[in-house]
Amino acid sequence: MRSNKHMEKKSKWKVIRKSFLVLIIFIVVGLGFAYYQIQPAQHFKAGSVNILLMGSDQRPGQTIGHSDTMILAHVDLSKHQVNAISIPRDTRVRFAGYGYTKLTSVQYVLQSKNGTKLGIEETVKVISDFTGVRIDYYAETNFQGIQSMVDALGGITMNVPETVKINSQVFNAGPHFVNGTTALAIARERHSAAGGDYGRQMAQVEILKGIAKEALSPANIPKFPSLVNSVSNYMLATNMSTSDMASLGLAVKNIDPNKQVNYKQLQGTQESLYDDVLRAYNDEIVIDQQQMKKTIAEFFQD
Repeated sequence: MRSNKHMEKKSKWKVIRKSFLVLIIFIVVGLGFAYYQIQPAQHFKAGSVNILLMGSDQRPGQTIGHSDTMILAHVDLSKHQVNAISIPRDTRVRFAGYGYTKLTSVQYVLQSKNGTKLGIEETVKVISDFTGVRIDYYAETNFQGIQSMVDALGGITMNVPETVKINSQVFNAGPHFVNGTTALAIARERHSAAGGDYGRQMAQVEILKGIAKEALSPANIPKFPSLVNSVSNYMLATNMSTSDMASLGLAVKNIDPNKQVNYKQLQGTQESLYDDVLRAYNDEIVIDQQQMKKTIAEFFQD
């Protein structure tokens, strides 16, 4: 009897071990397939993606805001290169149904009319039509999102492109280690920058480069969960799935922000023009169409 019980017990353990082994194999195969699926070459079939990153001045508790920052990026998956342009918030655009106004006002009007998410989606289309660039993905956060990301990384080293004054503190042009509060203040400062809004755009790009460089360092891999949470907590709208973000992260993980990221600002002239939305004269930037077309052709060719 003992021998039979011992044999039955041994047989049960064999079944359990085999079942466990099969389970492990399924998990490994499943993870392997999932990892294969998010490989950029498999995930993004076109070989390149265009992404619009937007920052809104929407405050906590509010449901509408102005598109305060607009950076349009072309990620070339084969060349491991990122080309990016920033569009001035005060760019003069023709807004269907309203007339001429600042680009920053378009989102505010559309969100007031159609709600937060749909308003952002429609703003993305306006930007795509204006630049002539196909936009595959978009993501918009508020400025608190930038602050949260920087703090989640324990601070970043960024290059301040122009000397700026934040309250009583002067930040000279050059590298600075900043926390989230300081990064947010620099991202929003345009009055003390020699380049005004253009200077602020340059600072915002440097902050994003600092975040990317810090986030992709091996020492910060354990901080990824808190970084993802900080982004999701302040994400106003995006059409990117978790797998999209994971695959994009793999695509850019070996990119040197200082060598493989090309950046230009859309240039124009500032003029006092009649704003059909505000029904008053306003300072707006009239973009040089030839320069924009040349930059788009150079930066966004597949």
